[in-house]
Amino acid sequence: MSKNQEIAERVLTLVGGEGNVNSVVHCATRLRFKLKDEGKAATDKLNQDPDVIQVVQSGGQYQVVIGSHVSDVYKELMAHSGLGDDDSQKDEGPKGNIFNQLIDIISSIFTPFLGAMAGAGVLKGFLTLAVTLNWLTVESGVYVVLFAIADGIFTFLPILLAFTAAKKFKTNQFLAVCLAMALVHPSITALAGQQLSFAGIPVIIGASAYTSSVIPIILAVYVQSYVERFFKKVIPTFLQIICVPLAVFLVMAPVTFIAIGPIGTILGDLLGKGYNGIYGFSPIIAGAVMGGLWQVFVMFGMHWGFVPIMMLNLSQAGGGVDTMAPMLLPAVLAQGGAALAVFFMTKNVKLKGLALSSAMTSVFGITEPTVYGVTLPLKKPFIAACIGGAVGGAFIGFSHVQNYVFGLISLLSLPGFIPQDTKDTSGLVAAVIGTAIAFVIAFVLTFILKFEDKPEAGSEVTTKNTNTNSEAQNSNKNDKIVLISPLTGTIVALDKVEDQVFSSGALGKGIAIEPTVGELYAPANGEITTLFPTGHAVGITTEDGAEVLMHIGMDTVEMDGDGFEILVKQGDQIKQGDLLVKFDIEKIKAAGHPIVTPIVVTNSGDYLDVLDMDQTDVLHGEDFLAIVR
Repeated sequence: MSKNQEIAERVLTLVGGEGNVNSVVHCATRLRFKLKDEGKAATDKLNQDPDVIQVVQSGGQYQVVIGSHVSDVYKELMAHSGLGDDDSQKDEGPKGNIFNQLIDIISSIFTPFLGAMAGAGVLKGFLTLAVTLNWLTVESGVYVVLFAIADGIFTFLPILLAFTAAKKFKTNQFLAVCLAMALVHPSITALAGQQLSFAGIPVIIGASAYTSSVIPIILAVYVQSYVERFFKKVIPTFLQIICVPLAVFLVMAPVTFIAIGPIGTILGDLLGKGYNGIYGFSPIIAGAVMGGLWQVFVMFGMHWGFVPIMMLNLSQAGGGVDTMAPMLLPAVLAQGGAALAVFFMTKNVKLKGLALSSAMTSVFGITEPTVYGVTLPLKKPFIAACIGGAVGGAFIGFSHVQNYVFGLISLLSLPGFIPQDTKDTSGLVAAVIGTAIAFVIAFVLTFILKFEDKPEAGSEVTTKNTNTNSEAQNSNKNDKIVLISPLTGTIVALDKVEDQVFSSGALGKGIAIEPTVGELYAPANGEITTLFPTGHAVGITTEDGAEVLMHIGMDTVEMDGDGFEILVKQGDQIKQGDLLVKFDIEKIKAAGHPIVTPIVVTNSGDYLDVLDMDQTDVLHGEDFLAIVR
């Protein structure tokens, strides 16, 4: 089993299992769950999971921050659960207030293709830089081909929005895409700024038609969801395959062009003018507020509310520009500056490594590992970064830096601050200076404000043991936890297991057993805290607090429970020696899976060491593993 599959299975279990999930999507670093009951999720255990950076409950979503490899975890989650089926993606959880609903809608619609859009934006920026530096000309074949892929996603943005909006509003995605294609059809774009008549009713086409537009297609798909449901109710089932799409087209095409499109365009213009009015009042104040509070907005998922504004600014007729994105760049890099300061200041080896890696990821616009793993838990570095972001944002606002392409906010965004027509690099230079100011201020302020350094895991225990009396020190009960063998079989060193996740110790220290009897027993008194429906893995938390994971065979999850008989339930209190699972060794081998069973202490970092008893063979019930406190 891959590490990402292990993470996916643990997370799914701790959020309350598949039955507690209405829907799940992912963004750059987070799994975004909509749960039926967030109270069933083991939030404390998720926050303690070494592969989970943080849990955030906001905007009606239960967000599990994994890191930059979240897409791989998501793929495993979809592949090894029923959540990948369309019927399972039900969005019937608590809706929250109107603001939370709006944030949820925006994030659900934009998240699936945000990576593609960010990549295209960066490519578009680099093409502009290449033209500015005379590396390419706009007539060259290289430029034409690459610009087509870089600009295509923005030109035909309504098509992507239609697809994801249809999924969110639970309507036919292909009908929605057809509607979007009509909005960006050449015959319509050729009428930009003109008026035509539909059965005597005037149809107004905006100055830029609907290419790169956002709000019109989202509103249209929302209305389509009701129209489609109506026709499915009134049209006989045997006629629906043809008549429902036809009816939807006949209703939605004129409604979209006559009413929804113009209304959406007006709303978009109002949003853009509202922001630009605030920016026009004081670019310095706008920059300070956005730069200082951006990461706070990200923490609560509120940043999604600003995404349409940035895109609307860029989609204005005559080649729109956006002033918001440049003001956000200092906020992102300031977190990296604070994390770098933590790297130099902390004495905690684990925190030092996390601080350095997260400082580097912030350069590429991924700040969740930085915020949730480093600056926010330490508090003062987060404050220092917000101050740095505010100062840098104010400088960029004062310099009137403008952005010309949409993309993920990172250093890779800088080429997008160069206008393609004039090749003026003054905005890029000002953005670099403002970002450098933010980075330096966050770095220096973190040194000035200081923070309470995290002790190394086990250091508190060591100190406590040093100060206890000699009688307690010599007590077996106080110094270690002894587990009995849950299996009968041959001992196998953990580093010999043919699975990198276990053999590397990533899941914790322990040992493995090649069982000769297909019965798994409880190694200690405790509670069943993890139990996969397939029966292939069981986790218990002992009454002493040790978290023990027993994984029967390798890749046995693929057997989908065939050959396994589960005798306990999750949450059961069990006694040492209780029979937990029966399994058919021959059936597992016949399926082509190794039967070797790792037994690991997943919270090994809380203890001084986990030691075996130097055995070759072991019987169920014999002492076989000592956890040293």
